[in-house]
Amino acid sequence: MLRHLFTLIWNRKRANLLLISEVFFSFVVLFGVSAVLITTAKNYLAPHGFDYEQVWRLEVRAGQGLEMPRAELDDVLRQVKALPGVQTVALTSGNMPFIFNTNNSIFRYKGKESPTTNVYDADDHYAAAMQLQLREGRWFAPTDDGSNHRPVVISQDLRESLFGDAPALGKVFTYGVPGAEIKPENEFLVTGVVENVRMSSDFNAAEPAVWLRLLPYDTTHWETANVLVRVAPGQGGELQEKIARTVAGVTRQWTTEVRVMNDDRLSKRRYTLVPVVGLSIMGLFLIVNVALGLFGVLWYNISQRRAEIGLRRAMGATGASISRQFLGEMLVVTTLGVLGGVLLAVQFPLLGAFDLPAQRYLLAIAAATVAVYVITALCAWQPSRLAAAIQPAMALREE
Repeated sequence: MLRHLFTLIWNRKRANLLLISEVFFSFVVLFGVSAVLITTAKNYLAPHGFDYEQVWRLEVRAGQGLEMPRAELDDVLRQVKALPGVQTVALTSGNMPFIFNTNNSIFRYKGKESPTTNVYDADDHYAAAMQLQLREGRWFAPTDDGSNHRPVVISQDLRESLFGDAPALGKVFTYGVPGAEIKPENEFLVTGVVENVRMSSDFNAAEPAVWLRLLPYDTTHWETANVLVRVAPGQGGELQEKIARTVAGVTRQWTTEVRVMNDDRLSKRRYTLVPVVGLSIMGLFLIVNVALGLFGVLWYNISQRRAEIGLRRAMGATGASISRQFLGEMLVVTTLGVLGGVLLAVQFPLLGAFDLPAQRYLLAIAAATVAVYVITALCAWQPSRLAAAIQPAMALREE
């Protein structure tokens, strides 16, 4: 039976080559869409590595042309922390989670170079405010004040890229610029390792991260201070007004903006979801067009092969066998197109393209294969029924 199907396909090789090409390109597009959707879904379901609930983002700005002394800023933070409903206050850098502000670099340790790494400034209270999950070591503490190197905490993925399976605590690494002068402030001492974090958006994968300790009681003058405020459950606008008034009570020249981190997350989610939705719509549009094209081609094939069908029916073939023949031909043609697509798709995990795990590519190949077979089977079902219903006398008379 299979040999007979191949013979029929070869006899109509020009028309079937067009079908195979259509199936091939459909598979490739569906493979790409599936890879993106699977990656997005897995990222969305992965843990963030920190707790963004009940965290507010406080931005304090000095007046135009002014700077805020660190001692005065620390006094403001103490007053904010003393407010009822505030649990923890932490000073950090401007690249806070879920906003369009990044700061990244590359680091080096004994010839090993890290991937692009997010760099955050953090004080001793940052871990409590964000509820980071420690895997090794500890967070910053006053005992680090006398350190000869700048204390840092790194994420697990950065630890693996720099140190592999070797111990990381107590190791010193530097910026990854070859030939750059190594200064004491650019030598980083690992004091702790935390779980991987996803601070970009709900749909982005975890990225390597390092937190550099902000030295307390330094003489730096700040133009803008970024503060994380963890509040008790149920707090809202009233506490936000109290925080703004507390900051304004220090000096009227300072301005304050309070944002809820979860609102930032939802806003970033809507922005990053747009390309995913657009790609899904493109995939759906492709599926509809492929289905219509296949349906039309099969319908045309039946009209061109009515004499063949009538002859087979006259020789005793049943309607069910005619239907199976057309379904079988279409599935064989689909298999040839899918095999070409699979040969192309398996190059992605073999070459490590886009730094995605091989498992996601394999899932995308499986999803695209199933989708193509389902589409072609559905499109071939109705035309094959029409072929089975052709009566031999009618077909031969028309011929």
